[in-house]
Amino acid sequence: MITHGKNIKIFTGNAHPQLAKDIADILGIPVGSSKVGTFSDGEISVDINETVRGTDVFVVQSTNSPVNDNLMELLIMIDAFKRASAGRITAVIPYYGYARQDRKAKSRDPITAKLVADLITAAGADRVLTMDLHASQIQGYFNIPLDHLLGVPILSRYFLDKGFGENEDVVIVSPDLGSVTRARKFADRLHAPIAIIDKRRPKANVSEIMNIIGDVRGKTAILVDDMIDTAGTIANAANALRDLGAKEVYACCTHGVLSGPAIDRINSSAIKKLVMLNTIKLPEGDNLEKFVSLSVAPIFAEAIKRIYDDVPLSKLFEE
Repeated sequence: MITHGKNIKIFTGNAHPQLAKDIADILGIPVGSSKVGTFSDGEISVDINETVRGTDVFVVQSTNSPVNDNLMELLIMIDAFKRASAGRITAVIPYYGYARQDRKAKSRDPITAKLVADLITAAGADRVLTMDLHASQIQGYFNIPLDHLLGVPILSRYFLDKGFGENEDVVIVSPDLGSVTRARKFADRLHAPIAIIDKRRPKANVSEIMNIIGDVRGKTAILVDDMIDTAGTIANAANALRDLGAKEVYACCTHGVLSGPAIDRINSSAIKKLVMLNTIKLPEGDNLEKFVSLSVAPIFAEAIKRIYDDVPLSKLFEE
């Protein structure tokens, strides 16, 4: 197997073509010519319209909604490139779907995050490039190299540029116990204290605020999470912070899944601004005044260049 292609080619499925174009523009190359559609019965159809023999192929495809369609597009494109003798195939997955099914929470549960990892590997990917996995142990589910980018530096830079750094009136809030490490890293960059929300979740996609550990009264609170799906957790957390005396509430996340009633919940909550990265395409609409989308194209473009040049990615996060 050729381990290093002779040049870079960027291809994309239908999940987020604009992000792929932005990455390609930064690298100074065009997006590869391909067409991903469906046959009349709904099966995925992939046409690669240029040679990829011996090249270093990067397939940019988040596996967000429609999750199964986007995942199948990714798998079939990888298979097409493998059979076309690509030198090396990297699956660039800004948002890795099924990541929340990472362990057996009860008897007879599947571990779907591992299944998806096996599918990507079996399809023919040589390595994976992703950002902010919901559970870090998913990196170990792959038997191929996985490069894991971090969203906190981009999100924290936004708030630093807005003057939130080293401000004694700012507190960084973790919306649950599982996000404390992420909130601590974010707080370290802003030189701010943290608070923690202890919540109980009676059932899936339903959360109940129980207690807040830390001082938020009279402060500007910034909620930090890796993803926002139905927004129940983040909206309840923001409202609880307001009720406990927080002056203003902001929220930020890497992945804005925003399914179901998420947008309405955000708009009716105490959140002043929700800052997200564009790993997932932001839904279209005229009710998105509270939403700020930051591009991950520069960091993915730099990561792709470093993978191609065989130099470390860890330097991206050193300050």
